[in-house]
Amino acid sequence: MIRSKEEIINLIRDDKWMMDILWAAKSLKLPEWWVCAGFVRSKIWDTLHGFTERTSLSDVDIIYFDASNISEAVEKQLEFQLKQLLPSIPWSVKNQARMHVVNNIPPYVSSVDAISKFPETATALGLKLDEQDQVVLTAPCGIDDVLGMIIKPTPFFSECKNRLAIYEKRIAQKNIKDKWNKVTVFHDSWYPPD
Repeated sequence: MIRSKEEIINLIRDDKWMMDILWAAKSLKLPEWWVCAGFVRSKIWDTLHGFTERTSLSDVDIIYFDASNISEAVEKQLEFQLKQLLPSIPWSVKNQARMHVVNNIPPYVSSVDAISKFPETATALGLKLDEQDQVVLTAPCGIDDVLGMIIKPTPFFSECKNRLAIYEKRIAQKNIKDKWNKVTVFHDSWYPPD
């Protein structure tokens, strides 16, 4: 049973595959970097479900925040660098200083702000290694939902019907219940209309 941030951090620290990914990400020396979303959630849910095999990830998301250079080409170069370090990882690198344009929303002020505006609370998580090489977990929407195996929209997504439609589409595409059958999925019908 996992009940706290410290226990999540210990779970990560004991996972060599995850630590190798964190070390690779740190080697890029990016501002405000985090390895986030499904990378963190899947490990927690696999553990809570008692899985002995890791659930495969479509990608490993690394985010950072650098307003001085928002070229998508830089992100592709960073993915290439990571591929040289760990070729088997499906890397995805995104500068959150430009992603508000892609997502057609107001600008983010930081990487953690961007994480807080991910679609689901259970995926609004990030990991990194600090200056002392300690694992750090950010959870701007808290950890209760991921530990309670609940999928629901973040406050940012639940405040708008258009965003709720995006949330619903993601839930359908990701087949969450097929992968983790103990998860409870909250749909937009649970929330009051605008």
